[in-house]
Amino acid sequence: MAYDCVKVIVVRDGSAILFSEFGQKAVKVGDVILLGANVLCGSEPEGHITVTTVYLDTDYVLDQVRWQYAGFLEDRLKAQGFAETIYTEPAQILRLGEDRAGMLLPWLDELVAFSLDGDFVRHYYRIQALWFQIMYVVAPFIKVSPVRISPSQRAHIRPTLPRDRRFAPLRVEARKAAGLLREAPSQRWTLEELAAEVHLSPSRLSSVFVEAYGKTPLAFLTMIRAENLAKYLRETDLTVTAAMQRVGWHSRSHATKLFHQYVGLTPGDYRRLRVQAA
Repeated sequence: MAYDCVKVIVVRDGSAILFSEFGQKAVKVGDVILLGANVLCGSEPEGHITVTTVYLDTDYVLDQVRWQYAGFLEDRLKAQGFAETIYTEPAQILRLGEDRAGMLLPWLDELVAFSLDGDFVRHYYRIQALWFQIMYVVAPFIKVSPVRISPSQRAHIRPTLPRDRRFAPLRVEARKAAGLLREAPSQRWTLEELAAEVHLSPSRLSSVFVEAYGKTPLAFLTMIRAENLAKYLRETDLTVTAAMQRVGWHSRSHATKLFHQYVGLTPGDYRRLRVQAA
């Protein structure tokens, strides 16, 4: 699955194998998973796993970067460029250790209680304080780069401009375009065809889509195809080649490359792992 927000996932109990752009890695108690917006990630629990997940709007994250480096960042646009430069890994596993991660649990429990209560206005300052306490412990473990050198950096994904929203696109055209891609991922879409469907120029559709989802329309389509291919490999007996064709990929080598980029495994390795788990 992929979400249009940044996710911080704290492993509280048990263990699992994770699949994402970092490849296939094991996580256990004491680990924290950091996922950028619209990054696919799947898991295979080893017996059981319990986690607490914090979902962060990308605008909120940019605001925090802006104020953290207020001494030399003039505005949120500068903050975005700065964040794109130093946070090049779309998915990370942070090995905090059980003792350090254990410090987070009472704060996470309190955050969960406030989320269930739903009175975010009244609890606003306490929620902020809890989040800052959590990040004070987690932040030193986040991998940063002074330049764009990450091997897993998604160069085909254009950066998103700051916007004010609630985990949803602002433009109806972007929502419609995303719906078309989800409904017919096997269709051989071009940007021009998709733009005609929503009555925008290709350049304008690309702009509003990136603003809404943080990806170009065709990069979003690639993610959907990878998501669907993983489902077919898990839940059907289709051959790998047949499953690729069903989701819209007709070149096995090209599909393998894209699937590995988004899921962290080749389609063949992903199926073998699922068969072994069963």
